[in-house]
Amino acid sequence: MQEPNDHTLFLRQWMRAPARMGAIAPSSRRLAEAVCAPVPERGEPVVVELGAGTGPFTGEIQRRLGGRGRHLAIEIDPLLAQRLRHRHPGAEVIQRDAVHLRDLLDERGIENADVVVSGLPWALFPPTAQHRLMDATAAALAPAGAFTAFTYLHAVPLTPARRFRKQLTDRFEEVIPSRTIWRNTPPAFVLHARRPRP
Repeated sequence: MQEPNDHTLFLRQWMRAPARMGAIAPSSRRLAEAVCAPVPERGEPVVVELGAGTGPFTGEIQRRLGGRGRHLAIEIDPLLAQRLRHRHPGAEVIQRDAVHLRDLLDERGIENADVVVSGLPWALFPPTAQHRLMDATAAALAPAGAFTAFTYLHAVPLTPARRFRKQLTDRFEEVIPSRTIWRNTPPAFVLHARRPRP
């Protein structure tokens, strides 16, 4: 039997757990390029991806790394994690909850991540979950590290999205929003955060 395409699989998993998936379609190539922009072009960086899904960010991170450094792709859904392992053998796919990020790095002897790229639906998480994930992310980053996440345009005025934006400005010295990426379903923009506060 033929495997479902990414859109079909994503929609199927969304129907099973909409709060965990956060979207009904995978992110576009344009959004992936914007989210993954902080991945360094040189050196041996450690890049962590949260909520890898069907892999649009995974593929872009792998392209940018070109075999350099280390790429940990964290995905809680077992079917999506299995597909990621098959499709992106250069990434270390870990089927766990992203809230355990610090432990996952410690288990692999990694002191800090240089970049954390998030595909998680932050605006759908309740306050406690947002705080726990932000704590885990900040604790994992190097002092000069970068964190990127995206939010859908329609979610901007909602309380969870505003709360997430405030957490970013509280936790990072610099937070810069991108231009709206209209060629995504739905339209979105990226939040680039740098230098986690101690």
